[in-house]
Amino acid sequence: MDDFCLQTYGIFLITESFFCTFAGIMLGFIHFNLSDVLDILAVAFLLYQIYKLIRGTTAINIFTGILLLYFLWFIVRALNMQLLSTILGQVLGVGILAIIIVFQQEIRRFLLHLGSRFNSQRYAWLQRLFKQRAHAHIELDIDSIIRACRKMSETETGALIVIERHSPMSMYAGTGDIIDARISSRLLQNLFFKNAPLHDGAVIISRNKIFAARCTLPISEQVYIPAQYGMRHRAAVGLTEQTDAVVIVVSEETGDISLVKNAVINRMEGGVNELRVKIFSALSDIS
Repeated sequence: MDDFCLQTYGIFLITESFFCTFAGIMLGFIHFNLSDVLDILAVAFLLYQIYKLIRGTTAINIFTGILLLYFLWFIVRALNMQLLSTILGQVLGVGILAIIIVFQQEIRRFLLHLGSRFNSQRYAWLQRLFKQRAHAHIELDIDSIIRACRKMSETETGALIVIERHSPMSMYAGTGDIIDARISSRLLQNLFFKNAPLHDGAVIISRNKIFAARCTLPISEQVYIPAQYGMRHRAAVGLTEQTDAVVIVVSEETGDISLVKNAVINRMEGGVNELRVKIFSALSDIS
């Protein structure tokens, strides 16, 4: 056992010495300055954001394949293999257009996320100064929503309720019917009643009103969403991937209530009491 430890420690010292020597040689020939460090950090941050964007989707496999192809081309160029380098270079040159086509949904999601983040932070200093808009969001009639969710959970009535935050929901409201009515527990229950003409789709709540019903939401392409969750949950995840909205889902099969925020499904084990706390916390984040 002692011999094994000594051998392991010796290998570690040799490896450490090799990398230190190699790093010293490389640093002797390559001169870094502040702009190079910032450039490397920016590229690393960009790659990390791309990974977060496509994580859990089938696009991650395509992205990995493209990276492997690029590194192969880099090695081939370093080995001065002219023919293979030319072929791979042509493939990668045309591949820019292919990347745009293959990743069009991810690029669109990234631009939507970037735009919503910009709009949400644009007047953040005014909100912190006057606190007007934050109070307007917190004045949401949470009690009516909670009562409706409790009743629909007891009767196992499926529901999909979107609560607007910073990102405007007008684009998604346009896919349904504009209601623009005061929030009411009975109205929410009637909208999601299985024989009602507006029950199929999402209800969007904006500015303390039921803004629209029967709205179509984008479906998430994540492959790691548990099979126990249906299309309502996938639609909730899809919307929160692209916006900062908060979505309440009531399962038609089990009556379970979930709150979806930032593409994460949180099952309300504590029932409507936990739901109330989570909604208030999500709306308080705006301030």
